[in-house]
Amino acid sequence: MLKKEVLDSINDQINAEFYSAYLYLSMSAYFQGKGLAGFANWMMIQFQEEQSHAMKFFNYVYERGGKVTLGPIEEVPTDFDSILAVWEKTLAHEQMVTGRINKMMDIAIEASDHATKSFLQWFVDEQVEEEASVTEILDTLRLIDGQGNGIFMLDREMKQRKFVDTTNAAD
Repeated sequence: MLKKEVLDSINDQINAEFYSAYLYLSMSAYFQGKGLAGFANWMMIQFQEEQSHAMKFFNYVYERGGKVTLGPIEEVPTDFDSILAVWEKTLAHEQMVTGRINKMMDIAIEASDHATKSFLQWFVDEQVEEEASVTEILDTLRLIDGQGNGIFMLDREMKQRKFVDTTNAAD
């Protein structure tokens, strides 16, 4: 059984993961509107990943005998200043998520909840990958000054990304 503080943090994170999904869906729509199908695809894959993350937390709560409590999803931005601004917001968002996951880990450690600690390690590792991936794209965008032919090349590259649900791989 999950302790209240652990359960509360997981329920909060489920909501945050759905917010993240909604944010990335909004960013995908922004890129679709700009005619950047590859960038839109990358964000659509992020949308799918965040939904799978939320469901991984959701299922874990029930595996541990808890109850999921869903809250409202905060409104997300729907317009952005530039392509570069979207990726800067994406990195800031992923860093915020990392902080949330780390805080959850602290709560699990404080509660001596070793099962949740083990479960959360997957998310700790995932966040390292998420931040590195976004940083790499952001660095490339900064090199090409967020415009020009480099955008079209990067857009073409991003069209190749496919969704792979890795949330069950660690189970």
